[in-house]
Amino acid sequence: MSSSDTPVILLNTLDDVAVARVMIRAGGLTGIEGLVAVDQIPRGHKIAIRDIAAGEEVRKFGQPIGVATIFIPQGSHVHLHNLAVVESEHRHQFSVDIEETGMLPLDQRRTFMGFDRGAGGVGTRNFIGIVTTVNCSATVSKYIAAHFNRTGGLEGFGNVDGIVALTHGGGCAINTKTEGYRYLTRTLQGYARHPNFGGILMIGLGCETNQIAPILEHYKLEEGKRLRTMTIQGLGGTRKTIEAASEMIRDMLPEVNSANRTKQPLSGLKVALECGGSDGYSGISANPALGYASDLVVRNGGTSVLAETPEIYGAEHLLTRRAATPAVAEKLLSRIDWWRDYTERNGAELNNNPSHGNKLGGLTTILEKSLGAVAKGGTMPLKAVYEYAEIVDEPGFVFMDTPGYDPVAVTGQVAGGCNVICFTTGRGSVSGFKPAPCIKIATNTEMYEHMQEDMDINCGGIVTGDDTIEAAGERIFEDIIAVASGKKTLSEIYDYGDNEFVPWQVGAVT
Repeated sequence: MSSSDTPVILLNTLDDVAVARVMIRAGGLTGIEGLVAVDQIPRGHKIAIRDIAAGEEVRKFGQPIGVATIFIPQGSHVHLHNLAVVESEHRHQFSVDIEETGMLPLDQRRTFMGFDRGAGGVGTRNFIGIVTTVNCSATVSKYIAAHFNRTGGLEGFGNVDGIVALTHGGGCAINTKTEGYRYLTRTLQGYARHPNFGGILMIGLGCETNQIAPILEHYKLEEGKRLRTMTIQGLGGTRKTIEAASEMIRDMLPEVNSANRTKQPLSGLKVALECGGSDGYSGISANPALGYASDLVVRNGGTSVLAETPEIYGAEHLLTRRAATPAVAEKLLSRIDWWRDYTERNGAELNNNPSHGNKLGGLTTILEKSLGAVAKGGTMPLKAVYEYAEIVDEPGFVFMDTPGYDPVAVTGQVAGGCNVICFTTGRGSVSGFKPAPCIKIATNTEMYEHMQEDMDINCGGIVTGDDTIEAAGERIFEDIIAVASGKKTLSEIYDYGDNEFVPWQVGAVT
């Protein structure tokens, strides 16, 4: 990386572009000898450091991010008008970059204060959840949650974090033999057994396709003190269901409230690695800092879960090189192939990213975005690849196949058991994801200061040279432990998380 006192950041000696640390006016110096800006270069955007011929590959992070669509003179702004994505083609190598994990001895590993759920894992929060099988039971579930959360129903139960109504738009008019049905039921059962819930109430309408009984049977969920079920039609309507459900929750509250935090090993942590509202600094500051923190989580016995398959597209070769076994690499590539088919049959493209906000922030192609996004995964071996919402049972660094749409991606990670979320953002994402606390990590100081009431950690000092990836990563790691032990994140203080439960809807609705 170039010196911190220059107006641009050169990330790799192989690169054809540098990134503007600050806005550079046309004619302005860049700090690189002989390089003067031909155009105005917005902060976070790219400047050509040499002449680039039309059709020539352009490199950033030492990797191709696209091809020049026209001749790009040295000093020019490189963006949508002169750079386009190229189909990702790599000779994938398997399991060649596996480093020693550097696992700490057991007696040196960090701990946190969590809720021990026995075989159910370790909770970082203590909610009661209402899982809805179908959209038709959403309104009733919201009424029940509002009674307890908004009108004093939790008075005297201060150790209960709240009642979460997990409502969604599906559950009927879906074939039970399809991927979409498997994804939905797998998500619901994952939340039903999540350790951040001390109790669960599952509510259906009664006549929907997504019946309660098959979910319980297939996923071996047993009704009892912690898990109870009901249907609106079975109870005789809205009012009777609300009354019965409220009584059930009142019956659960004393036991859930009696749970206490105790010292737990970091093997009880599953940390979701997520990015949203990315910008040109994401792959330079917050993402690699989170990657450093991810490595610390793994070295202390925990699990970190990277996701968003469309946002590793073009960088998947970096992960296959770190796969613990060739079989893990093959599974990752099979999910990429699935996405190629999925987007094609739906008349879309796998490279339809970046978003409007990403482009404003300086990202031009999905290859560029993916190379920065993969940095969240640190350097540890890739131990396993999971399909959407599968229970994560392999410790270490793993990957889950999800869309790039943040609420859908995180819903899958939480269903898999993630009990803390680390969310990097350059544009200022504000969402939360009950029942898991969400730590917001800013990529640049300007946005952090503008949205400071929503951002938990600032990594902008890495861009200015006032901070390092290692120091920022240590801060993130310490905050993960503090939040897992009960510290409230800013999204929790604002009570985000009631609308971000979004299971992945795949396939025809008939």
